[in-house]
Amino acid sequence: MITSLFVIFGLLIGSFLNVCIYRLPQNQSIIIPSSHCMTCKTRLKPWDLIPVISYLLSRSHCRYCHTNFSSRYAIVELLTAILFVWSFQLFGLTFLFFKAIILTSFLLVITFIDYDHQLILDKVLLWLSGTGVVINLWTNNMNLWDMLIASILGGGLLLFIAIVSRGGMGGGDIKFAAALGIWLGWKFLLLTLLLSFVFGGVGGLSLLLFKLKSRKDFIPFGPFIALGALLSLLYGSEIIAWYIEKFY
Repeated sequence: MITSLFVIFGLLIGSFLNVCIYRLPQNQSIIIPSSHCMTCKTRLKPWDLIPVISYLLSRSHCRYCHTNFSSRYAIVELLTAILFVWSFQLFGLTFLFFKAIILTSFLLVITFIDYDHQLILDKVLLWLSGTGVVINLWTNNMNLWDMLIASILGGGLLLFIAIVSRGGMGGGDIKFAAALGIWLGWKFLLLTLLLSFVFGGVGGLSLLLFKLKSRKDFIPFGPFIALGALLSLLYGSEIIAWYIEKFY
C-alpha cells in the first residue's frame, strides 16, 4: 500500500520536475502561468495533467491542437517514481529516504537541463546547496566545517582538471561538484567523481559508437556527475566496503 503511495507521489513530483526542466532555463516562473500547451497556449485541464496516464490516453498529442508531445514528460515522471520507490525499498520510511528523494529530484532537473542546454543553472545549485546545509545541520550528519571542506575539495578538483585540460570541464560542473560536497561529504564526493569519470568515458564512447554524437559535438558531463552522486548516496558505503575488501 505504502509503495503504491510513493509511486503516485513520485509521478506527481516528476510532473512538477518537468515544469522546472522546461521553464527554468527560460527564466520563467515555475508557478505562473499554469500548465498549458506550448504550441496553442491552451490551459490544460486537470484530466490533461494526470502523470503518464494523460500522455497515454491522448496518444502523446495535445487534445486541442493535436501537436505531438515529447515522450520526455512521461519518461521523467516514470523515472522519478521508480527512483522514489527504489529509495524507499533501500531505506524504508526514514530521514535518509527523504534526503534521497530530495537529492534525486535536484539531480533529475540538473541532468535534463544540462542535456538539453549544456547548462547547469546557478539558481538550481544555490537551492541544492542551501537545502543540503539545512538537512545536514538538522540531522547532525555533518557540521559546517565538514561541508565546507567537502565543497572546496569537489570544486577544487574539477577546477584543477579544467585548468590542466584548458576548458575540458565547464564552470557549471565545477560548481555542481562543490554543491554535492555539501550533501555527500568528502568520501562519497570522491566516489561520485570517480564514478562520474567512469560513466563519462563509457557513455561518451557509446554515444560515438552508436553515432548519437559526433567527435565535434559537446557531451555534457553533468548527467554523469548526477549518476555518480545518485549511486554514491544509495550504495556508497557498500561500494567503498567492496573496494577495500577487494584491493586492500
